[in-house]
Amino acid sequence: MASLRIENISKSFNSLQALQGINLEIRHGEFFSVLGPSGCGKTTLLRVIAGFENPTTGKIFFDNQDITSVTPRIRQLGMVFQNYALFPHLTVLENVEFGLRARKLSKEERRRKVEQVLESVHLKNRINSPIPDLSGGEQQRVAVARAIVVEPRLLLFDEPLSNLDVALRATTREEIKALQRRVGITTIYVTHDQSEALGLSDRIALLREGRIEQVGTPQDLYNHPASLFVAEFLGAANMLKGAFDLDTRRFRTGDLTLTIPAGLSPRNGGGLSVAVKPEYVRFYGNDGANDIEARVETVEYQGFTTNVLLSYAGVQLRASCITSMLPIELRPGDRIRVWIDWDHCSFFGPS
Repeated sequence: MASLRIENISKSFNSLQALQGINLEIRHGEFFSVLGPSGCGKTTLLRVIAGFENPTTGKIFFDNQDITSVTPRIRQLGMVFQNYALFPHLTVLENVEFGLRARKLSKEERRRKVEQVLESVHLKNRINSPIPDLSGGEQQRVAVARAIVVEPRLLLFDEPLSNLDVALRATTREEIKALQRRVGITTIYVTHDQSEALGLSDRIALLREGRIEQVGTPQDLYNHPASLFVAEFLGAANMLKGAFDLDTRRFRTGDLTLTIPAGLSPRNGGGLSVAVKPEYVRFYGNDGANDIEARVETVEYQGFTTNVLLSYAGVQLRASCITSMLPIELRPGDRIRVWIDWDHCSFFGPS
């Protein structure tokens, strides 16, 4: 297993600054995700780590060894690409053993290693199958097997589930997590999907426009966002922007005025942005001054949860509730009392 240290990495493509001053340390055996919207620099960072791109500035270390100028082959990395990059004219066996052939292993030794790794990804029974005969999920697991059979020091994933349907994506995600835990290999996983990053990762780096916005555990980023961008990207928070009076604790956004309880941030008056996750817009009033009799605009039934778009005094709020916790079936046009659970809100100065 390897630890990875990235020091002040920047990468420019002519006038485009793809990465700007990236500093990260990834621990032994960690499942570390690089998350962010399209074009934020995720894949560029992964390619720099792999050695497919040279950084404009900065250094990369494996176990305190500077590998910034080392070729990809010598870095001993395994990589799973978005399109899997399998050879369609070869069998599962031939695809997985491809990287072993360069190591001059005997046919018997190659076979033993391939069978062992296919057992770990539950594909030993498909060892002689042609690639076109496999499902998308099976092909993804073949790509993982090919990456780990060479016993890499670091395993890299570049959006590996984006080509799968929703149901298969969920089950394959579980398999990747279980496999990584069994093998114990240090893993870096690039994705734009927040649910993948939250469900898989020990820690996450959230990127925005080539810079790191926040690094931490999934719980840290979700519950304690460091910026408005993090709050909105992870959990699709309602963003309420307005003015706060420190003396009266009154917060005004649009035509809506609410009282923020004492003891909670913010500590200064003036411009204020409040991030309210949909699950913390509580249904049915708590008989407090902050109850709102909101109008139901839309209702989106998701099975386990129900998402509701509410409006009041020109302000819209997205709310989410466990379906079984709703005592009545809501319809557009209904009126319902709701309140904001301030204890779980995040407060930011003017943006």
